[in-house]
Amino acid sequence: MRIISLNLNGIRSAVRKGFLDWLPSQNADVVCLQEIRIQDHQLTSEMRNPPGFHAHWFPAERPGYAGTAILSRKKPDQVREGMNWKEADSEGRILSADFGRFTAVSLYLPSGSSSEEAQKKKFRFMKKLQSWLCERRKSRRNILVCGDWNIAHTQKDLRNWRSNQKNSGFLPEERAWMDQIYANSAWTDVYRQLHPTETDDCYTWWSNRGRAWENNVGWRLDYMAATPGLAKKAERALVWKKTRFSDHAPLVADFGD
Repeated sequence: MRIISLNLNGIRSAVRKGFLDWLPSQNADVVCLQEIRIQDHQLTSEMRNPPGFHAHWFPAERPGYAGTAILSRKKPDQVREGMNWKEADSEGRILSADFGRFTAVSLYLPSGSSSEEAQKKKFRFMKKLQSWLCERRKSRRNILVCGDWNIAHTQKDLRNWRSNQKNSGFLPEERAWMDQIYANSAWTDVYRQLHPTETDDCYTWWSNRGRAWENNVGWRLDYMAATPGLAKKAERALVWKKTRFSDHAPLVADFGD
């Protein structure tokens, strides 16, 4: 089973850059998308019915903002929009799809970098998300939470960690929260499980300022968090950098049967 996660920074922009042309070559079973930035009535027929995929889009109420989607080879048994919390659900922050005993989740955690209020919003979401994840674990399903978490967990997860310790995305409180998510093996960071010491090749986001991409001054903001049984089946994880569709790179993971 191959899973891909990608923050598109706008589906229309990504399509113009060849995203839908690239997708069939990846042999993905499930594709979790974030920051689709489109309203339902703006979706083209190609977006609604990408060749070989079933597509479910969960746009934000605010035009041109946030939103998530899940594309899958197999039609989901059930799709659930949101987490029963208006502040997040109105922005399309979480979308879940069930396939037998497996659940794929597309997550777009808010950024807090724009203002103090934005950071407070991010902290509210983190608190709600932690409770939501605890509830999901009780189901005993194989769950994979894919998406843009907007946090670099450790010093290995961004190039300039020393100068970013007081910035949103690498705050001590945010990193401690990530520690709690992965505590006691409740959830497993799939990429880090397979690449425990990787630095430069792990980044999934680069600022559009300066020459961040060219100089690989990046952050690892995109993660796949798996329940223990599923994590044991992880065989391969990589960041796709050969083609660019966004300021984020696709995160790809393969799981055995």
